[in-house]
Amino acid sequence: MLPPLSSNRAFEIVARFAGLPVLVVGDVMLDRFIVGRVTRMSPEAPVPVVQFQSEYLRLGGAANVANNIAALGGRPSLVGLVGADEAARRVRAELSAAGLGGEGLVEDRDRPTTEKVRVVTERHQQVARIDYEREADASGDIERAIIDYVTRLGRGAKALLVSDYLKGTITQRVVRSAKALAERVPLIIDPKIPHLDFYAGATLVTPNHHEAETATHRRIRTDDEAREAGRDFRARARCDAALITRGEHGMWVSEDGAEGSIPAVAREVADVTGAGDTVAATLALALAAGATLTEAAVLANHAAGLVVGKFGPATVSREELLAALGATG
Repeated sequence: MLPPLSSNRAFEIVARFAGLPVLVVGDVMLDRFIVGRVTRMSPEAPVPVVQFQSEYLRLGGAANVANNIAALGGRPSLVGLVGADEAARRVRAELSAAGLGGEGLVEDRDRPTTEKVRVVTERHQQVARIDYEREADASGDIERAIIDYVTRLGRGAKALLVSDYLKGTITQRVVRSAKALAERVPLIIDPKIPHLDFYAGATLVTPNHHEAETATHRRIRTDDEAREAGRDFRARARCDAALITRGEHGMWVSEDGAEGSIPAVAREVADVTGAGDTVAATLALALAAGATLTEAAVLANHAAGLVVGKFGPATVSREELLAALGATG
């Protein structure tokens, strides 16, 4: 059994979030939503006709992670790739509006800014998605520029967070540069399985249910299966600890001396988009604030329960998290 987290201890940890510097390196994205009303099917093809009503933007991927860290009171620095295009300008504008800097954004003129355009109905039902992206790994001068920003912006960070979406930013050399800064601070990785060998030596890797199954070749349906998968995943990734996110089944913590399930707390699920970003952001801040992995996971679980009640990539404030925990000073 995992030890419980008291409201007083939760308040103590979250109070330490304020001003904590965290380096986020990963795949920066722009999420664009085109919202409309569907009243009929097209006579030209078996598809709905969407009558345009509105459009709005959200930060996605590593940019959403940084936005979540800022909303929780931390001080993120962001390193990632953008193209030389309108989407990059919009990313910078959204970062600025959120009070975040774009100094660490490396411009690659040979790729578009990763952008996901979702066509949704007024009831938030997704009709279609269009992805603008180039998945080739950064190399040459572009990779060197990313590493330079990691080294410069990561100095003094209390936690390092790698947000890997397989969109080109995260290479073996980039992860190696983050590890070089992580001798005394936690390194958290939100992974993609094709890069699993890159993550050796990380403090914590956070696969979702399907990623853990793929990496371990195990089915995960029960806590016993999650326990064995967690142990196998740690051995396969050569990391200190693993946190498997299991959707409606909550989370499974796996480290030496602490293994166990944390039940999900979501009251109403509107959209799971970006929930993993919120989890990673909360974990990084909590570990930087001196929490144990179990304490950090409980906080991240509550943060995820809040963010899935919102539509699209969203953030959770420190006040919302404390209220959900019933934490008082």
